[in-house]
Amino acid sequence: MKKKAHKRTPAIRIGHDDRLFVLTGAGVSAESGLATFRGAGGLWHGHRVEDVACPEAWERDPELVWNFYSMRRKRAGAVKPNPAHLALAELEHRLGERFFLCTQNVDHLHERAGSKRLVHMHGELFQSRCESCDGEPFADENLYASLADIPRCRCGARIRPNIVWFGEAILHLPLIARELERCTVLLAVGTSGLVQPAASFVHWAGTLPGSVAIRTYYVGPEEPANASAFTDIFLGKAGELLPRLFEVQDSRVRGKRMRSP
Repeated sequence: MKKKAHKRTPAIRIGHDDRLFVLTGAGVSAESGLATFRGAGGLWHGHRVEDVACPEAWERDPELVWNFYSMRRKRAGAVKPNPAHLALAELEHRLGERFFLCTQNVDHLHERAGSKRLVHMHGELFQSRCESCDGEPFADENLYASLADIPRCRCGARIRPNIVWFGEAILHLPLIARELERCTVLLAVGTSGLVQPAASFVHWAGTLPGSVAIRTYYVGPEEPANASAFTDIFLGKAGELLPRLFEVQDSRVRGKRMRSP
């Protein structure tokens, strides 16, 4: 039987021993004004995003690829964290090491809101790395407009965006799996439920070796494709729902709802 999607916000209780795993998707950044390419028809200057954000495009036309990511850097730098980002940062402050955030987004809006215990499974927009050697990714906010602008690594290879392109393996999977294994509450926010492997996290949690029974929740304006996997669904904007959704019990303030940012 299909579960009822809530339009009200009864509190999700986080007890003293609970561990919260949060997965965020493009819908969270969209509330700050960053358009999702999937929602906009998936086109950029007439190109399918899948044909720009892939290793084949990089080999064929690195200038085009860097133009795409330079545009994204410019747009991401012009927006601010919204109440959903701020609410999750406050939730992390309340829970400490019992909180873990995995985002599918490549922008830094979570960090700008104050989040620290997080990983970017699809890479980071404001980082670059060598296309060839195993040097560490580095902070990079530059906008590269032409082939001549693309810098070179010390090894001589070109510098590419530190982004997981279509066909590449996601980042931080061992850490993500560990946190899924030990969480007791999973919250997905603003995700479509279509993009793998993130769409399977709600299925993995509670089934990995060593896992415990968990509660799973979704927050977003529309039901995700994997809606049937969640304990409860809360429909609406994340920025409106998250600040008043949780009832957190911790050692400092017991039994009080999380205050609005």
